[in-house]
Amino acid sequence: MQIMRKQIMTAPHNITFEDVPVPEYGPGQVLLKIKRIGICGSDIHVFHGEHPYVTYPLTQGHEVSAQVVAVGDDVENISVGQKATIEPQVVCGQCHPCRNGKYNLCESLKVMGFQTTGTASDYFVADAAKVTTFADNISYDKGAMIEPLAVTVHAVKRAGDVKDKKVVVMGAGPIGILLIQTLKAFGAAEVMATDISDFRLALAAKCGADHVYNTRTANFGEAIVESFGKDKADIIYDCAGNDIVMNQAIQNARKGSTIVLVAVFAKIANIDLAKLNDSELDLNTSMMYRHEDYVEAIRILEEGKVELKPLMSKHFAFEDYQEAYEYIDNNRESTMKVIIDIDPDD
Repeated sequence: MQIMRKQIMTAPHNITFEDVPVPEYGPGQVLLKIKRIGICGSDIHVFHGEHPYVTYPLTQGHEVSAQVVAVGDDVENISVGQKATIEPQVVCGQCHPCRNGKYNLCESLKVMGFQTTGTASDYFVADAAKVTTFADNISYDKGAMIEPLAVTVHAVKRAGDVKDKKVVVMGAGPIGILLIQTLKAFGAAEVMATDISDFRLALAAKCGADHVYNTRTANFGEAIVESFGKDKADIIYDCAGNDIVMNQAIQNARKGSTIVLVAVFAKIANIDLAKLNDSELDLNTSMMYRHEDYVEAIRILEEGKVELKPLMSKHFAFEDYQEAYEYIDNNRESTMKVIIDIDPDD
C-alpha cells in the first residue's frame, strides 16, 4: 500500500500532517500528483477561525496544479503525463441553477478545502469532469494560479462586452491585479486602479494599469475625471469589499453605468441604495467561475496576455504550510500570492 502526506488543519492556527494511503480512483476519475497549491484570502480566514462555513478538522487546497498519473475507465481527452488543474466546486446537479448551466450558484455548493476535502496532499483523486488540462509550456507555478485567473475572467464577463471600455478596479490585491490584466486581454481601452497601498499600486501599474491612485490621499471622484474625463468610467469593479469603497463607487459612478462586486463583504453592508437608484446604476455581482472561464483563463495565459510571475511573492515547502500562513500575517501589505511546493522537483 502506497502512503502519502496529507495536510490537516485540526483547529485555527494549527496545521499538522498525516501519513495516509494514496486514494484509489475509479471509472470517470483521475489520479493526480499534486505539484503546487496557492493560498488565497479565504484560506487565511480559515486559518484564523473566521470563515463562517467550515468545520475542523479539514484539508485545504483549492488553487492547484498537478500532473495526471492515472486515468479511470470512461475518461476521455485526459492522458497520463498531462499538466492539469482542478475546478474545486462540488455541486448537486439537480437544483435550478445547476439545471440551467449556472452550477457556480448551486443551492448545495461545496468547495474543496472548505466544505469538502481539499488537495493539500501528495496525490488527489478528482472526477474527470473537474479536471482541466493545460499546455506543457505553462509552469506548475502558473498552473496554480489558473483558479484565481478564472475568477477574474468570470467577473469580466459579468459586465458584458468590455472592449474599448474605460474601467476602474478598486482594490489592487491579487484578484484586482489579475482583473486589470484580464480586462486588457478582453480589449478594455483604459484601466484605472485604486488602493491604499503604494506597493500594490506600483505592482498594478507594472501589470498594466494605465492610472493608479492611492485613495488615502487622492479624491476618488476627482481621480476618475482626471483619468477618463467628464464622462467618467463605463464600469467600476469593487475588489476590496467594504462600505467605504462601495459607497465611493456609487457616489462617483456615471449615471446609468455599471458596478460589479467581486470582493466578498465580511459583514452586512451599509451602502447608499438611494443614490444607486437615483443614478439608475446596474449593481452586478460575480461568484466564482464555470468551466468556460477556466478555458478562457488558460487561453489568455497561453497567449501571453497575462503575466503571473510578478504576483508570486514567496514559495514554501509542503511541511512549512503553517509558516506560510504566518509569513502572510506578518507581511500583509507586500504579499500577493504565496505558493506551497508539494513536489518541488518540477
